[in-house]
Amino acid sequence: MTRIWYQVADLDAARGFYTGKLGFTETAVDGDWAELERGGMQIALAVGEADPDGPVASVDVADVKAEADHLRNERVEIGTVLELHNEVRILDVYDPDGNRLQLVEQLRED
Repeated sequence: MTRIWYQVADLDAARGFYTGKLGFTETAVDGDWAELERGGMQIALAVGEADPDGPVASVDVADVKAEADHLRNERVEIGTVLELHNEVRILDVYDPDGNRLQLVEQLRED
């Protein structure tokens, strides 16, 4: 399992965003940090200054286009769905602090 650390201004707000809008499950909380998981991706949140050029979590999803529609309706900042022909669809998603993660849909089964 992979873990990515994101720094956020407001830990409680970030926890709500990741669980409520992005479908992560909270696995641990301890004062000034929290761990969350979705699929095989585990992220940790800690209070601090976000780094927009920092690490990018990659979260496997079944349907990127459906996720994009859902997130637009939730008024989450997202990029454009990119598709590499018959390979993969990718969507950049930004949390309220500007941290970026990617939702990834595999189109080809090996």
